Amino acid sequence: MRYRQLTTGTLALGVILLIDVLRVWLPGIITIFGQAASTPAELMGAFALGWFVLALGAPAVVRRVGARPVTVAAAVLLAVARLALTATPGGRTQLWLATAGLLAGLVWLVGVAADTDRPVPGLALGFAVNAALHAVLDTVDMVWRGGWLAWLLSSVAVVLFVLGTAQPGTRADGVTGTGGVRAWLLAGPALLLAAMVALSPALARTGMSYLVAGDGVARSPLFGLAPVPVAVAGFLCTALTRPPRGWSRAYGPVTLLAGAVLFALDRGDLLLPAILLAAVGLGACLALTDDASGPDGDTSNASDTASASDTSNASARAARRGYAVAAGMLVFALGAVGYYSAYDLGYPNAAVPVVVAGLVAVVAFAARPVVHRLPGPFPPLRAAAAVTALALLAPVFADDIPVASNRDGPPERLTVVAYNIRMGFGLDGRFDLPGLTEVVERQRPDVVLLSEVDRAWLLNGGHDTLDLLAGRLGMPYVFGPAADPVWGDAVLSRWPMRDPRSLPLPSVGAPTGAQALAVTLDLGDGVRTAVVSTHLQPPPGRGPVVQARAVADFATRYAAGRPLVVAGDLNTEPGDEAYAQFTDAGLADAFAAARPLATSPADDPRQQIDHIFVSPGLTPGGPVAPRSTASDHLPVAVTLTLPPR
Repeated sequence: MRYRQLTTGTLALGVILLIDVLRVWLPGIITIFGQAASTPAELMGAFALGWFVLALGAPAVVRRVGARPVTVAAAVLLAVARLALTATPGGRTQLWLATAGLLAGLVWLVGVAADTDRPVPGLALGFAVNAALHAVLDTVDMVWRGGWLAWLLSSVAVVLFVLGTAQPGTRADGVTGTGGVRAWLLAGPALLLAAMVALSPALARTGMSYLVAGDGVARSPLFGLAPVPVAVAGFLCTALTRPPRGWSRAYGPVTLLAGAVLFALDRGDLLLPAILLAAVGLGACLALTDDASGPDGDTSNASDTASASDTSNASARAARRGYAVAAGMLVFALGAVGYYSAYDLGYPNAAVPVVVAGLVAVVAFAARPVVHRLPGPFPPLRAAAAVTALALLAPVFADDIPVASNRDGPPERLTVVAYNIRMGFGLDGRFDLPGLTEVVERQRPDVVLLSEVDRAWLLNGGHDTLDLLAGRLGMPYVFGPAADPVWGDAVLSRWPMRDPRSLPLPSVGAPTGAQALAVTLDLGDGVRTAVVSTHLQPPPGRGPVVQARAVADFATRYAAGRPLVVAGDLNTEPGDEAYAQFTDAGLADAFAAARPLATSPADDPRQQIDHIFVSPGLTPGGPVAPRSTASDHLPVAVTLTLPPR
């Protein structure tokens, strides 16, 4: 039992570290190796898949060299890479460190699989603890945090992981059984579904924010992380307890598929049921593959014992488990690349999570039921309660609730900032919340309009960038979905926001969705100002004329004669046909007096594509595009004098 606890705990720690590395490596593909919407998605996808294909050779290395030396060496490299990522300044160094950590993690999994025929408890604990920690840390993992505490906790984790891996791995009975192939095969698909849906704290908070507003938009929620402990508890309770027999075993696969289908419908109001169903279903599916049985179990166990001295058979069993986990992680990569490449290439991607869930469901349901199942290394309910208690800290400590309130009388001026934040990643490829916050706060804004806001994409590390920025700025938000319910545009304001509306824009061949988000600022004493945030996505080789016309028409109708501000990354320059759609609608360029004022790329601005347009009666002053490399765009800011009452 002591061996099983050590093996399970070490496997869980390794899974946590590997997910940490993935949360750095995946964003690096589109911010360091290439540039989203510029570098061909096929090239970035090939780079990503190549390392998982390379890992398919690891079982052959393990079979030739032996599992133990390969596992220990890979564990040390994974640990070193994980620690080094906290210190790296970004750029190519960060990308290659993360790549080395990823490859080491894949090889480590193969080595562990060779000697472990019961991985489900370790995998389940790893997924659940990582989700709980991710929630407690407000979706900003320690790898992105500096300071002595982050270094201390990271160092303790990697030391315990390396020491646990280095311990002799001899089981009390001296036997490694034939089980574990199905469970190891599901490690990759289960990781994808857990990180994208079932155990994603950022997705849970986003789902809660849709319940606040309705009408297809989202608002700052109260206790947005509250669903995370529920999902963690449901996942662990079903994963670590004995599944039912007979046809009732189908409840796990059916529940998982139902959650995946709800997620694939791309509706914000369905995110919470999708998460909870997927969490319970995924745990139940993993439990169905936990095929460790006692000496009175099926006859295959007896034959295993009889042939335990047969080194060749033992090596073949280890190789099967190694190839299974390598293939499963390749499914993880194929699913992630297939899902997120669609936003560059323009094909439907809703089937991807459903297909992956279907694979997990089929493999799980096809597993032969175990008659006499050995007890797990940890008491299931006690383990689930401990991890759930950790997750319960998140709603208490990680949920900031900014509140807007009217000042004494309406203001004379409003300072407006518009910023394409590139999902929170700076030009160096690091997740740069401090940089974003600093450049925005420097303008002392009353209202902030954000583009390229990511709230849960695994591709970008699974952060809720909007809630994080809102908390740092002390400003509530309204969010309008564009590409899907967790990627779009937002408005943050120090003044109360009323009557939010979101208009999906015609795609006209552009692969990424676009929308226009309108809100009304309540400035007190009956004074109202309309604000519209948008990010135009031009079709290949053309300007966003159709979308610009749609936004201009929507904004002027929404304002209904009130003062109006339209701003964002419009992907059009002064003099272009799309630019003219706004001026023809009677709006003025707030930066006309400061032109030329280039805003992109941030390190060498050459294009004037970020704009603020205002209606007559609003007098712009002090237009600036302050320098910063916290995104690939510069923010634009202007102070507007309101018309006299």
